Amino acid sequence: MSGFRATVVVDDPAGCPVAELSSTTENGIDSVSRTRPIDGQTVVEEVSVEANAAVDGVTNVELTPVQANDQEAIYRFERDAGIDCACELIESTGTPISSVRAQNGSLLLSFRTLELEAVSEVVDQLRGHFDGVIVEELTQDHERASGDPVIVDRDVLTDRQREILEAAHEMGYFTYPKGANASEVADELGVARSTFTEHLAAAQTKLLDAMLES
Repeated sequence: MSGFRATVVVDDPAGCPVAELSSTTENGIDSVSRTRPIDGQTVVEEVSVEANAAVDGVTNVELTPVQANDQEAIYRFERDAGIDCACELIESTGTPISSVRAQNGSLLLSFRTLELEAVSEVVDQLRGHFDGVIVEELTQDHERASGDPVIVDRDVLTDRQREILEAAHEMGYFTYPKGANASEVADELGVARSTFTEHLAAAQTKLLDAMLES
């Protein structure tokens, strides 16, 4: 059975300890584990950061050291479950998250789904609570010979939307680690960061709609 793999970036998930911690590291955070609410209200998370990361005072949660070596340090913290958590918002749609990463204060959330409509549902859910939600990666698994090719007319995009997509791609915005963040692409284009994210979100919505309607 074929399906889709997607990575969604939440550019500024206010109050997320993992995103805040990523701002202290040079290479971002690749290792995050978390429990489901153990009492309906409390979530326990563990995060691995670079050994030299200055974590004191970064988050509004208490970080408990778990282990450390010359390369990395692992911390554990507890937080309240709630709708202000991007991970929980995604899973409320019935889509489990396969990996959680963070870089420069942004969350990168990856998941798999059988239906393309589920990607759109996840994005809509996140955009209802956060600004700067972008689909960074969307690929289809091909485990059988038959396919479902889709032709997308690029004319559904405005000239400005195409320009922003092309600049983001060329500067490595969609790669991991990022070649450029939203502010850097916006500076290159000579627009405000909010304008960049708005145009990029609008372009991706049009492309998703075109794919779903084909």
